Amino acid sequence: MTATADTADLKRRMHGAVDALKHDLSGLRTGRASTALLDPVQVEVYGANMPLNQVATVSVPEARLISVQVWDRSNVGPVEKAIRAAGLGLNPVTDGQMIRLPIPELTEERRKELAKLVGQYAEKARIAVRNVRRDGMDGLKQAEKKHEISEDERKRLETEVQKLTDDTIKEIDEAAGTKEKEILNK
Repeated sequence: MTATADTADLKRRMHGAVDALKHDLSGLRTGRASTALLDPVQVEVYGANMPLNQVATVSVPEARLISVQVWDRSNVGPVEKAIRAAGLGLNPVTDGQMIRLPIPELTEERRKELAKLVGQYAEKARIAVRNVRRDGMDGLKQAEKKHEISEDERKRLETEVQKLTDDTIKEIDEAAGTKEKEILNK
């Protein structure tokens, strides 16, 4: 494996951690409605567990309301039950095949809990990035031992990997800081 291909792979893996963090953060409730809030909901229909978006259309008609249009009338009950069981703190209101989910105002205590959760998600992402950096550094040392690269080349690439790590961690901190402000200031 060439050194440039190796750094490209490290970059891809580090940005994978950032993408995972952003996906996790999008599921956190900030008092505003978001379809991502219902991503973890699994509905038991047709003898199988299916993601909610495979049995209904999820939309956000207003800032504080999520609507779920269930495609098959016989699935309205299981969808409502799954939303209640998901532990999202939402109270579904059923109207025919349409389920409305009003988003309640967040309490100060809940905001602090969510801010802590943002910190935990960010730390998990930082650890993932550091593990990728460690793998990269180990790979460079191995390549030097095998005489595939020189000591100077290893040092240059280690500096490059460290810069990539620092930039990625900065990106993680910015994403977490933005989400934390969004949660605490609403």
